[in-house]
Amino acid sequence: MPQQAMIDPEPIQLLRGEPDAACFEDGGHGLRTGRSRNPAFAPIEFFGFGDGRSFMDFFHPHWPVLYEDNHLLVLYKPAGLIMQRGDQQEKPNLIDLAKAWLKIRYAKPGRVFVGMVHRLDAPVAGLVVLARTTKSASRLSAQFREGRIEKTYLAVVQGRPDQAKGRLVHHLERSGRLSRPVQAGSLHGRTAALSYQVLESGPSGSLLTIHLETGRRHQIRAQLAAIGCPILGDRAYGSDRSLADGRIALLSRQISFTHPTRQSDLAFQTALPEGWPWPSVRTDEDRPLWTIEEYRRDGLILTSLNSG
Repeated sequence: MPQQAMIDPEPIQLLRGEPDAACFEDGGHGLRTGRSRNPAFAPIEFFGFGDGRSFMDFFHPHWPVLYEDNHLLVLYKPAGLIMQRGDQQEKPNLIDLAKAWLKIRYAKPGRVFVGMVHRLDAPVAGLVVLARTTKSASRLSAQFREGRIEKTYLAVVQGRPDQAKGRLVHHLERSGRLSRPVQAGSLHGRTAALSYQVLESGPSGSLLTIHLETGRRHQIRAQLAAIGCPILGDRAYGSDRSLADGRIALLSRQISFTHPTRQSDLAFQTALPEGWPWPSVRTDEDRPLWTIEEYRRDGLILTSLNSG
């Protein structure tokens, strides 16, 4: 067996400062610095990466596997990468890439199993849990379905919510490729709930931390748009500004759950990607690239990595 990743627990680090105006225009790197902690959103310590030793490479030195064992994987998904094959069979996707990585890592000649137990929208970056066995897939899926998995996101939004923290409850209905709020009792509406806290605000927008209570399609994007605070870059939900490579300023920052076989508690946190449009802590930590196109531009070739 290959050596496991070194995992160093570190408490959640939240951010302070104001956004550089250029970040709202093109996703640039003009960031100011600072840091703070918010105990209300850090009840446990998270396994992080940041010193170049506490994570394994996926297919690029700055594309981390935060955790791997015989039962599951915890990966970073860059924005612009879809989760699994759809009608566009040749398009790179996270499931096929994870299969290819496992085949290479363990020199497996045949097929490997990787099960998807939750999703991230294509323009969203951040943490994803994948199952390596059907038993783990079933047990992890049950945790998601029953609301026993904790997921926290960071978002940069345009405007500022009326309240510094609160809980949003909407009834969402699919409308084409999007989700839209409808009246309670609507035939196809499903309850969507989240809590949020404003961490910082500036003249151009606000930085929010968001805790999901339900897992509806485009839930965070639709609910924040419904209160007049669309996510930066999310043109589909009302943002009037675009970010490079079709990304939006929404990051799956933290995830915690129970190991499907060992019953131990696991929690993970990703570093902010390069170019995140709000001040980040200036340290020597390695950061993932934000989008799949940035990995391509840095020399990663994906077309040959698809795996059956």
